Amino acid sequence: MALPDSVTTCLSQPVHYAICKLGFEKTDTYDINNVLSGNGEVCWHAVTEHVCYLESDQSVDYIRSIRSLGPVCESVNLYFKSLTKEQFVFQYASWFHWTNCIQVFLEVFDVLQYIQATEVALGLMKLTSCLERALGDVYLLKGSDCPFLLRDLLASEQLADVFGQAVMNVLRVFIGSPHGLNLRNVLWHGFASPQEIPAKYCAMLLFLTAGLGQLLQTYLLQTTGVLVHRPYVNFISLEELDAFPDLNNEILSIAEELVKLSRFVLKIMLPFWIAALTAFKQSRYADSVILLLPQLEVGLRLLFTTSNKCPNRLLTAESSALYTTFDEMLAKHLDNGEVNQLPVVLEEPAMASDFLWDFLNHQEGPRIRDHLSHGEINLETFPREVANQIVGFAISLLCRFSDEDMFSLKEHMVIKPLMNCASCYQSRFHPISRLKKQVVECMKSIHLWPELPTLPEEQVQKIKGLEGNTEADTLILMISEVISQLQHYMPQNCCSSDDPINSVLTERLLVELCDTRICTLYSPRPVLEVVVVLRRISAQCHQVSQQVIAGAGLRYTQWLNKTLRSRQRHNYRRMLNSIKFLSPVLRLILLLTTLELVSVHSVCKKNPSDYQQYLKFLKSVLQYTENLVTYTSPEKNKWDETMELTKKTLIKLRKINDRKLMLMHLAT
Repeated sequence: MALPDSVTTCLSQPVHYAICKLGFEKTDTYDINNVLSGNGEVCWHAVTEHVCYLESDQSVDYIRSIRSLGPVCESVNLYFKSLTKEQFVFQYASWFHWTNCIQVFLEVFDVLQYIQATEVALGLMKLTSCLERALGDVYLLKGSDCPFLLRDLLASEQLADVFGQAVMNVLRVFIGSPHGLNLRNVLWHGFASPQEIPAKYCAMLLFLTAGLGQLLQTYLLQTTGVLVHRPYVNFISLEELDAFPDLNNEILSIAEELVKLSRFVLKIMLPFWIAALTAFKQSRYADSVILLLPQLEVGLRLLFTTSNKCPNRLLTAESSALYTTFDEMLAKHLDNGEVNQLPVVLEEPAMASDFLWDFLNHQEGPRIRDHLSHGEINLETFPREVANQIVGFAISLLCRFSDEDMFSLKEHMVIKPLMNCASCYQSRFHPISRLKKQVVECMKSIHLWPELPTLPEEQVQKIKGLEGNTEADTLILMISEVISQLQHYMPQNCCSSDDPINSVLTERLLVELCDTRICTLYSPRPVLEVVVVLRRISAQCHQVSQQVIAGAGLRYTQWLNKTLRSRQRHNYRRMLNSIKFLSPVLRLILLLTTLELVSVHSVCKKNPSDYQQYLKFLKSVLQYTENLVTYTSPEKNKWDETMELTKKTLIKLRKINDRKLMLMHLAT
C-alpha cells in the first residue's frame, strides 16, 4: 500500500495547473468597478467578456477563460474582504433569496474574511450544492425532469433562456464542466486538499450567485413567473440507520489520535478529518458529513488503486477519462473485466461494502452523498443520527488500517463495541433486506385479524350454502396439507400435527427464517429478478390484509347502526366466513415467499430453462395475490370468487410433493 505521507497531491498535473496556477498567471490588478455597478449589482457584460472561445467551433476555451478571469476573481475576493458583515448583508442578502438557503451564503462570506483553507473548501462544497439546487428550481420554470448532473443542468436550453448563454458559460468555467476548473466535482470526490483551492474562486462564485439572483428577479418581473422551491428530502425511519453506538467525546478523542496515524488517511487530507470530527463535536452534523464523505472516498480510492495495481487512478482524471469514484470501487469487476481486489483488502468486504451501498447507493436507502451534494437536504436540520453512523463507520476504517503499535487504542473499551458493530453489520436497504422487512410487517398486519370486531358465529352461519362453513373448512384442510409438505424445509420441531396452521404459520417462524444471513453483495441479476417478484407478492398480501381490516371495521359499524341493505348484510357474512381461510392462506404465501428467499441464490444457479419456469411459477403466485387485491377491495367485495380462486391455487400447491419441483409443475 502506498504510504499516505508520500502522496503530495491527488490532482493530476493538468488539473493541478488549471486550479492552482492558471488563474494566477496574469498579475495585473483588475478594477472591481468594472464588474460592479454603483448600486452593487453585477455588471454581467463585463464578466462575460472574459470568457474566451475557440475559433474552430466557438465552444468555450476554458484555458484562456480561466487565465482571463483570474484577476477578476482576485479583485472580487479583495472587495468582499473590504466589506463588513453588515455592509454585505445590506448589499447582497436579498439577492440570495432565490437560493432558499441565504444562511449558507452569509456563512461563506464569513469564511472569506479569515481564509482558513479547510473552511473555504467546506464553504465551496456547500455553496455549489445549494447553487445547483436553486438552478434546478429555475430550470423547472421552463422544463420538467430536472437533469441529475450539474454539467447537463448548466448546458440546458432552459437556463440559457432565463440567464443567457454567456452567463451560463461563465458558470461552466468554474463548475459543471470537466474541461474547466470543475471545483464542485474535484472537492466532492475528495481529490483536492484544503490548500489547493484558491479562496478567490469561492469569492467569485458567491459574487456570481448574487448576480444570478439579480438576473432572475428581472426575468420573473418580465414574465410574471413565480419561482417554486422543491421540498427538501427528509430522512425517515431513522431507527433503521442505527448501526453504530452513540459517539461520545471519549470516542471522538481517540478518533483524533487514530486519524494522525492511520494508513487510511492521506497526510495532505488530515485537516479535513480533524475539521470533520470537530464539527461533529460542535453539533454541526451536516458540515461533519460533508467533510467526511469525500475523505472516505479518497481513503478507499487509495486502497482500491493499490490493491488493483493502478496507482495513477489515485489522481483526478482529465476530461478524457473517468474519475475513480465510489461506484467503481464498490463494483465486483473492474472496467477491464478483472475482479476488483478492494474487498480482499477490506477483509470484511460485506461489512464495509454493505454499509457503503446502504448509505450511499441503494435506492431505498438514505443516499446521503447524492442528497447532500445536490443540495436536496436542509443543512440546518441535518440529523445527528445520520452523522453518527457516517462518523462511526469512518472510525472503524481508521482502526482497521492502523498499525499494530496502535493496539492500545484499537482495543480501548469504548472502541471495541464500535468495531463489533462494524463486523456484524448487515445490509438494511438491499432489495433482499427490504423483502425481509416487508414479510414481517405483513405478518404483523395479519396477526391483527383476530382482534377485528365480528358478529356472533350463529349470525355468520345464517346464510344459504355456508352452513357449517364447509367450504372454508375444506380450504383450511388443504392449507394444512401443503404445510406438511413444506416442513422438511423449515426448522425442526416447529410443526404440530394437531394444529399445523397455528404452529407453523407464525410470526416467530418468519422472523427466524428472515434472520438467516443471505449474501446481498454483488447479487446476480437472476436473484434480483426473483426478489422483485417476491416483493410484489408480499406487497399484494399486505394490501389484502389492510383492505380486510378496513372493510371488516366499516361493515361491523354499519351492521351495528343497521345501515346495511339486505345484499350488503349477505355479503358481510360472506366476508367474515372468508376471513377464516384468508388469514392462513396469506400466511402460507408469506412462508413460501420466505423459503424462496432463503434459497434464492441456489435456485438462480439452475439452468436457464428451469429458472424461467421457476420465475413463471412465482409470477403465477403474484397473479393470484393481485386478483385477491381486486376481489377484496371495497369496490368489488367478491368473496365467493375469492374462495374459488383460492381453492384452485391450493389444488396446484397440494399436488406438489417436493417443493424443489414447483418450478417444473406449478407453471403448467
